[in-house]
Amino acid sequence: MKIAVLSFAEDYVRSLAGMPGVEVVVADPDGQGRAAADRLGVAHVDSWDAVFALRPRAVVVTGEVARRRDLVERAAAVGAQVLCEHPLAVEEADAQAMVDACAAAGVRLTVASPACFSPAFSDVRQGIADSGVGELMTIHGAFNSPGRDGALDDHAPYVLDLVDAVLGGEQAEQVYAQVNSIVSGQPGVESAAFVSVRYPSGVVAALDCGWGPSVNQRAGDTPEVTFVGDQGSVEFTANPRLLGGFDRWEAKTDPRSVMLTEFVAAVADGRAVGPDGAAGVRALRVVRAARESARTGHPVDLCGGR
Repeated sequence: MKIAVLSFAEDYVRSLAGMPGVEVVVADPDGQGRAAADRLGVAHVDSWDAVFALRPRAVVVTGEVARRRDLVERAAAVGAQVLCEHPLAVEEADAQAMVDACAAAGVRLTVASPACFSPAFSDVRQGIADSGVGELMTIHGAFNSPGRDGALDDHAPYVLDLVDAVLGGEQAEQVYAQVNSIVSGQPGVESAAFVSVRYPSGVVAALDCGWGPSVNQRAGDTPEVTFVGDQGSVEFTANPRLLGGFDRWEAKTDPRSVMLTEFVAAVADGRAVGPDGAAGVRALRVVRAARESARTGHPVDLCGGR
């Protein structure tokens, strides 16, 4: 199976190159990844035209956000399944266009959100669906780790994906956020963010995202979420560091490698796995609303929440 990585990302390339039956090709018009591609023993091309001419079975889009719409649309045009990092785009209209292009081409746009591919999370979702906590009331999520582009972009989408999966894609109704840039020292680059999201069902999700160390040192640089119902609660940590059960399995496995393994298997089998493009659009919508709320100091009502 030929899989193209669009812009060089060594962790993706390394994981894919180690999978049996996978032929990796890196497209990097800037040329910065050629030496690394050679070192890892994978093919490298210098243009987007060249990589799409190879008609890969799937692509992984990791490059600049401004390029992602074009790359996803071109991938869809050659029938490639797509795995794309957050955020899908800067503007919601561009993200929706990516979803529409993939739907029209009959390919799936999957969002690269590693925690959602965890077998432990699948177990948590099933338990909640089976009323293991009763009626779901509140969700507390946290993702604190070093960042670059701001806590809202770096961390919030990955927690929102977990919430979205449990709520079955329910559209957010209202978003309120507070942020600061104390650690980043750059206005507009949030190093801490608190986001409250209200859903039409009455569920409220409270998200704590920042550049500091994880509150729960077991988690490492991954999301952790507590789902609270009227009869109980369940905690999920994407990469726990304990012994026994899922903890023992997850602690030895990089969540991103798990995601890539599941994605490749799903492409081979013709099935869906992980959050889809619509989930990516919903996450982008909430993040943009959070930024607006932080700017104005007021909650933001989202159209289509009901």
